[in-house]
Order: sequence, then structure tokens, then C-alpha cells
Amino acid sequence: MNLDKILAISGKPGLYVLKVQTRTGFVAESLLDGKKITVNLKSNVSLLSEISIYTYEGEKPLTEVMQKIASKENNGQAISHKEDNATLAAYFKEILPDYDEERVYASDIKKVLNWYNTLQAKGLVTDLAPAAAEAKEETPAEEKPKKAPAAKKAPAKKAAAKEEE
Repeated sequence: MNLDKILAISGKPGLYVLKVQTRTGFVAESLLDGKKITVNLKSNVSLLSEISIYTYEGEKPLTEVMQKIASKENNGQAISHKEDNATLAAYFKEILPDYDEERVYASDIKKVLNWYNTLQAKGLVTDLAPAAAEAKEETPAEEKPKKAPAAKKAPAKKAAAKEEE
């Protein structure tokens, strides 16, 4: 499994796996407890494969950042996301030395580490390396941030088409 089907849903704790798409939204399964939920098209949903971290040179896809954490930790658990902000910033600086400290907040670092530890606990970290290699072959890294708005607009188009009916 790669990050293409892993979701973060606003207002819901943890990460979810996209299971099936329906007419009114989709069904997702929680990685925390395995419960399935239905999510409508109006919910704010982010694919982890579409998220990037700001750096001084541009943006790094989350997959690459997670790979760096995995290689530093030998595919083991990273530090807890509940550490103090200074510790988290120092740890993230080791992982991604050129991250933009003004645009990447402590809350963002906490999310990344929490997501990494969740994926690692489920045994999905070892699957991240092939996903990053596939992503590089498919599209250049420069195009990754452009995909995120398109992914969010697609459900809105479906909702607009449905309203016309």
C-alpha cells in the first residue's frame, strides 16, 4: 500500500484508508480501530500523497519526508508527537535540514510524526519506498503541489453535476 489511498479527514482523529467510492462520497476505514465510516463530498479530506512540506528550495512531498524518517529510525517508531516544540523542531531539522521554519509550524511537525507513527504501527512504512519511486517516475516533483487543488475540486464538480440533475 502507498500513500495514494491514505486519507486525513478534517474533524476526525487518525488516518483512514479509502475503501470504496459511492455516489454521495466514499467509505473509509480507520487505521486506529478498523471502523468504517461514510464521508460525504463536502467533508475536507486530504490525500497524504498530495501533501507537501515547505522547504527553502520549494516543496518536498510527504512521502519523501516519511522515507527520511524511516531511514533515520530503521523503519522503527519516531519520537512521540507529544514532545515539546523545541525537541520536535530539532528532530525535524535532522530529517529535513532545509525545511522552512517560518511556514512549517509545530502543529505540522506533530501531524507528520503522528501520521508516521500510525503508519509504522500498522506495518505500512516499509511500503512507502516503492510508492515514492513510482511517484517520481509518473510525474516530476514540481507538479505534485499542483495536483492537490485539482483533487479537491473534483468532488465539487460531482456535487455540482448532481445538483443539476
